[in-house]
Amino acid sequence: MEILRVENLRKSYGKGENLVNAVDGVSFSVDEGEFVAIVGASGSGKSTLLHLLGGVDKPTSGNVRIKETDIYKLKSDDLAIFRRRNIGIIYQFYNLIPILNVEENITLPCELDNKQVDSKKLNDLLETLNLKDRKKHLPNELSGGQQQRVSIGRAIINSPAIMLADEPTGNLDSKASEEIISYLRLSNQKYNQTVIVITHDEKIAMEADRVIVIDDGKIVSDERKV
Repeated sequence: MEILRVENLRKSYGKGENLVNAVDGVSFSVDEGEFVAIVGASGSGKSTLLHLLGGVDKPTSGNVRIKETDIYKLKSDDLAIFRRRNIGIIYQFYNLIPILNVEENITLPCELDNKQVDSKKLNDLLETLNLKDRKKHLPNELSGGQQQRVSIGRAIINSPAIMLADEPTGNLDSKASEEIISYLRLSNQKYNQTVIVITHDEKIAMEADRVIVIDDGKIVSDERKV
């Protein structure tokens, strides 16, 4: 079942001779449960595309539909609520709240939405992400890999329609990177979580079901693994 549809998406900066089309007429769709890697060189437009998919930035033109909702036709307050409930985002630098412990950071989306935490799912996530013995630790008491695992848990706890990851291994050493790749794949398989990853990491691309290559703001290839 289709969960994301992007139609003729554009994001431009500047005017005239200084016009830059960071995302230039991109169209594609993603089915529920897919693991998609979007790859490209620095400056290719892939991070801008991720921000547009996540409702973080507004396009110049085009549409992003998540679960048949055109997110950019929503009012700002409604978009904020929709994002919180339907889009989980994992950032390169974790973006954890420093005064909240592991458990509190993971459950933050539930608290912001005045939604009761599913304790069974929380415990399962802590176990799956190997964080059970760290659940009362603050972010500054964790390694980079552990912090990124917390951000994965936070992205999954609300069972969002899609999970977006922006260079999730970009700030980690090779061992921690391999762990994060395995946890992303596990979240995709165990929770049937739809995952879209922006990455330079060839290992993530190899794990993905589908690889979309973007260059100069355009999709130049889109291949599914057989």
